[in-house]
Amino acid sequence: MTTAYEGVGSVSIADNIAAVQARIRDACARAGRDAADVTLIAVSKTKPLQMVREAAAAGQHQFGENRADALVERTEALPDEHFHFIGNLQTNKVRLVVGRTPLIHSVDSWHLLQKINARAGFLGLVQPVLLEVNISGEESKSGFASDDVAGIVSDAAAQCANVQVNGLMTMAPFVGTDDAEQLRWIFAGLRELAERLRARTGCALPQLSMGMSGDYEVAVEEGATLVRVGTAIFGTRN
Repeated sequence: MTTAYEGVGSVSIADNIAAVQARIRDACARAGRDAADVTLIAVSKTKPLQMVREAAAAGQHQFGENRADALVERTEALPDEHFHFIGNLQTNKVRLVVGRTPLIHSVDSWHLLQKINARAGFLGLVQPVLLEVNISGEESKSGFASDDVAGIVSDAAAQCANVQVNGLMTMAPFVGTDDAEQLRWIFAGLRELAERLRARTGCALPQLSMGMSGDYEVAVEEGATLVRVGTAIFGTRN
């Protein structure tokens, strides 16, 4: 049984997930990619736990949260699901997040990376992360400048034994689905940066987290391996 939620409409969460997955497959086909190489992260931030349960029942097991306390609550309530941390992470919240998430998407400073490494070392584990890159150059966006990322990747490999830099993440400006083509240069820019970094540093950097509800198809065409989709699955934000 499905539940009606404000902003979701009459279509079920399961139907929304199926529709997004179909669009991902179509985008992969256009780009000559294998759809198995793209992971859908259902952005469940601010949404009721019951909506997450419905998504999980439909086969969606990768979710995204942007607050440390919410991540703790969700991982304790649904220990079999995987909750990615996708928001800005304050250093005083690192202790709540490290070890609870398969991937921190939003590392935007060397200081934060060091804090994550220290906490992971204390726990005796290796925490996978992504480096957030401000490809668009917007002052309102956090993240490393493109020119600084190579040094961070190299320093992390040399100095942060308890952190694994798995790739890059970027946030594109919000333009709406009809104008998503305007953002192609941002997604292509992150892919091209990753290619240069692999050649320069020797690090694999397999993951590119880019694309949200309004633009994930373009992001997939440009190489996204992780797409963060909330509204298209769960409806408008609360």
